[in-house]
Amino acid sequence: MAADIEFYLNGRMMAASVPADMLLIDLLREKGCYSVKRGCETANCGLCTVMMDGRPVLSCSVLAARADESRIVTMEGLQKEAEEFGMFLAREGAEQCGFCSPGLIMNVLAMVQELKNPDEDAVREYLSGNLCRCTGYMGQLRAVKKYLDWKKEKEA
Repeated sequence: MAADIEFYLNGRMMAASVPADMLLIDLLREKGCYSVKRGCETANCGLCTVMMDGRPVLSCSVLAARADESRIVTMEGLQKEAEEFGMFLAREGAEQCGFCSPGLIMNVLAMVQELKNPDEDAVREYLSGNLCRCTGYMGQLRAVKKYLDWKKEKEA
């Protein structure tokens, strides 16, 4: 049985007929959002993170039908912000293979909206669901700190 849904994807109204068991990640990739990656399929790696109504969710653990009347934003919808933070990742040598970068970037952008002036422990806690097999996380942490400092200066 399929459900007819309507939702906003990166600011554009979309309509879809989705099977009851279809996951949001599959719908988003079907709609051309290839930044949304399939990693663990157990909601443990963060690669499939998207914003749903302003909050980060793991699209591998959300049924597509739940997107009905929602606003979904992927990294394709946050190009400017993603590029800004991505430059910090690159400067710190924290992007190595880049496979985990979209999920990390989505979570960093969500963290910036949600937390005001997070300390290192708060950053580590917020980003603890993002797995990376290449970097060892130190470069990513340096990039996040420098990005947060840059954001503060920019807002002042």
